[in-house]
Amino acid sequence: MKDYPDKMTREQARRFGDDVLNIVGQIPRGRVTTYGIIAALAGWPSHARMVGRTLRYTPGAEAMPCHRVVNSVGRTAPGWAFQRTLLEREGVTFRPNGHVDMSRHLWQPQ
Repeated sequence: MKDYPDKMTREQARRFGDDVLNIVGQIPRGRVTTYGIIAALAGWPSHARMVGRTLRYTPGAEAMPCHRVVNSVGRTAPGWAFQRTLLEREGVTFRPNGHVDMSRHLWQPQ
């Protein structure tokens, strides 16, 4: 197994999870952000996949606006067709290829 220089300790992973949930809770209605942006805001820019795992496996995360998190090109989560419906209800528009129109709806906090 490859050893990554930016591997997290348990305490760092706990803080990362808390930060991810805090950031997701701030995404405004009608806007989206990406796993990568959240990871960078949490201080671990190379851990975008861990953002997805955090949102999927943290008890109580389903109460967060997780549907507002998409990948870097605006693609919704595989296997979660209802995500698009939730976003459309908030006024998020999609391009003909089925991806979120990131030029209109991307949220990047200052």
